[in-house]
Amino acid sequence: MIKKTPLNDMHHKLEGQLTDFGGWEMPLWYKAGAVKEHLFVVEKCGIFDICHMCLVRVTGKDAFGLLQLCLTRNIEKLAKGACGYTMILDEKAHVVDDCIVYNMNDNREDYLLVVNSNRASIVADHLKKHMGSFKADVKNEDGVFGKIDLQGPKSAEILRKVLEKGSIDGLKYFHFLGDYDVSKNNDVRLKGDIPVLLSRTGYTGELGFEILCPIGKTVDVWNALVAAGGDDILPCGLASRDSLRMGAILPLSQQDIGPWPFVHTPWDFALPRDKEGKLTKSFLGSTIYDNPPESYTLPYCGFDPRKVDAHHGARVLLDGKDIGVVTTCCVEVACSRVNGKIVSTASPDKPADFKPKGLVAGYVRVDRKLEPGTKITLKDDRRSIEVEIVSDIRPGRTARVAI
Repeated sequence: MIKKTPLNDMHHKLEGQLTDFGGWEMPLWYKAGAVKEHLFVVEKCGIFDICHMCLVRVTGKDAFGLLQLCLTRNIEKLAKGACGYTMILDEKAHVVDDCIVYNMNDNREDYLLVVNSNRASIVADHLKKHMGSFKADVKNEDGVFGKIDLQGPKSAEILRKVLEKGSIDGLKYFHFLGDYDVSKNNDVRLKGDIPVLLSRTGYTGELGFEILCPIGKTVDVWNALVAAGGDDILPCGLASRDSLRMGAILPLSQQDIGPWPFVHTPWDFALPRDKEGKLTKSFLGSTIYDNPPESYTLPYCGFDPRKVDAHHGARVLLDGKDIGVVTTCCVEVACSRVNGKIVSTASPDKPADFKPKGLVAGYVRVDRKLEPGTKITLKDDRRSIEVEIVSDIRPGRTARVAI
């Protein structure tokens, strides 16, 4: 039986194009269409139903020790109110999932993991498997919370209008306020006395917030934000979420990262290395970094919007030789090339008459290191397209700007 989020009736009311996404009925886009939704997030603000995401809460006196073993990130210096991006690997350094870990208190006995759709039980079982002598409680929080993402340059302005208690002024990137657990939150409320966890994070590359609330208040939070945003906010679906995350160089779990070694990727910052490049702790799978295999996941960008099918075996060719596979291929609709340079609608130096035509972008997993600027060919059963390896894609992103 297909699962539905608390906002399912809203999606139907808004005439969303709904699909089965991993067993959930979710909107791909609404009447405005995926292109307009993508551009709205880059220029104004988009609102997303992300209630299909999962939470795992780890508590107890050894919660810190268990997570130090099972997460790649060194959480030793992760203070209360801070969160961090991390991988969860198995013994082979294959990715179980990627997640954001939140330190919920001062004594290292309460952590929250926000994991991907349908991965909560998998992650919880993985943690329990490696519990050993650790004294900790691992709890799947499905059915407890609602999750709404507010993303775009105007998101802080809109959020302030519905914030009844607490302040986001000065809230830093990858920091958070409050808790979705009513019994643990006396500090942050939206209008209507709704307790929330406000996290300065997101999956778009733009200024934004991930908002966790009690599941029964999800519709109220959505309606309040939409009313506060007026003409500056637009409901957005999974299609624009996918193209936005690609332009921001962010991976999709079990597609760009998954059951293969997590080595030589754009997300190696999730590994706990010091300034000399040495690991600062041991963790599940860490021995692979003593002698990592020749596997490289690299971002690319093309020269027009033409795509290949990454879901049906599109290959990567270098000088006519097959060197790997395409893992993601979508269109970064806010971008075009101007004199060979990638320019977006948010670029401060864009031409006055700039209108983006869109550029194909994504990731390849190949058997050798390729430097930015290297031209490769992507090929499926329909076409071949030329793209180049890049170090970044959509310029002018706002995720890190000060509030």
